Amino acid sequence: MTQQGVRWTADQVLALAPDSVSREAGSRLGAAGPWSGTGRSDEGAVWGLCKGGGSLPYRTAVDVAGPSGPAYLCSCPSRKFPCKHALGLLLLWADGGDSMPAGQVPDWAEEWMEGRREQGGRKAVPAQGGPGSASSGPEAAARRAERITAGATELEQRLADLLRGGLATVEQAGYGLWEETAARMVDAQAPGLASRVRELGAIAASGPGWPVRLLEECALLHLLDQGWLHRERLPEGLAATVRSRVGLTAPADGPPVRDRWLVLAQYDTTDPRLTTRRIWLYGTGSDRTTLLLSYGAAGRAPDVALPVGLALDAEVSSYTGGPRGVLGERFAPPGPTAARPPGVTAGRALARYGEALRDDPWLESVPVTLDRVVPTPDGDSWQLADTTDDTALPLTPAARARPGLWRLVSLSGGAPVKVFGECGHRGFTPLTAWPEGPGDAVPLC
Repeated sequence: MTQQGVRWTADQVLALAPDSVSREAGSRLGAAGPWSGTGRSDEGAVWGLCKGGGSLPYRTAVDVAGPSGPAYLCSCPSRKFPCKHALGLLLLWADGGDSMPAGQVPDWAEEWMEGRREQGGRKAVPAQGGPGSASSGPEAAARRAERITAGATELEQRLADLLRGGLATVEQAGYGLWEETAARMVDAQAPGLASRVRELGAIAASGPGWPVRLLEECALLHLLDQGWLHRERLPEGLAATVRSRVGLTAPADGPPVRDRWLVLAQYDTTDPRLTTRRIWLYGTGSDRTTLLLSYGAAGRAPDVALPVGLALDAEVSSYTGGPRGVLGERFAPPGPTAARPPGVTAGRALARYGEALRDDPWLESVPVTLDRVVPTPDGDSWQLADTTDDTALPLTPAARARPGLWRLVSLSGGAPVKVFGECGHRGFTPLTAWPEGPGDAVPLC
């Protein structure tokens, strides 16, 4: 099969959109009307000219089969990747009509593609001397550990002062209290502690029951502080988890595993400083579920993007402990697959999360595929009722607020479906679903 023989679905294209605004705008450009000079090549390129507000059309090209995932070129001024023109062009290509004929790549797109693929062909050299890496040297590692210890000690005092004054004062203090504390943790070179402090600031006055949620998170932060301050007394596995949670990341030292990786889900979370993209993969041969993380500066989408429901032949290296991995060499572009991840019952999903908490008490959720569940209303909420063991998992508040819930309900129609998502103490967040019979994966986020 040629690389252009791999057609994506509209859902897989729209899953690449950096936000809902781009998704809607790209959908409007997914018809032939505003386009001219469109074409596709067997090497994995699609291109076209899109009429804009100026006298000259926007030149848009997508390298579908690039060495590090889809890449986008557009002469429009947008800072989003992919922009609405790239999304519209991909939708036009996914439609498979006569508006996207095979042809010769134009010079302006060919030059860009060649430069990108030459760069992608070079082997990456691991960074040296990064924080927490072995090459930092024992003296530098010891100095950083001392700074983190000082920061953790200060944070313990601040938590004690907070509880001594009572949580009622938090609502009046405003977010500045938390931001100043987080900045102190950044100075202490403990980004993990800083991140958790900022999360505390988002809980205060966030709705009914916020004092209980705030107290729970303060207790977990206190537990992490104490874990760091007494890490020499912990089992090595738990001590490694504590080091990772405070921000001392280890390199991806697992051996590369070549597999055909099914793209289970992709979604972004944003804050004023950073966009974090999470991509879940399942190795159909290794039976391994891996999480890829990539980042983009505020207002920009991360570079790595993989269409949900496709599979790619690639190598993945894993971090010690946990599901995180790093995508290595790719041997083919993403392609269609009939593979699906194996599922478990709702009861087994809960047990799996409980088992994971023994190794990482700060774990929010674990990746789980539920085999035969039906979305069912439960008063003002929703749950996934298991047709096998007569148990049910409530959906998280975030899942209930997403449009993907209604897509899941429509896909099910009262019949069992297979659902991949994240199972944690707040419930289950569905991310992708498959119908019981033949059919493509349906992204829910």
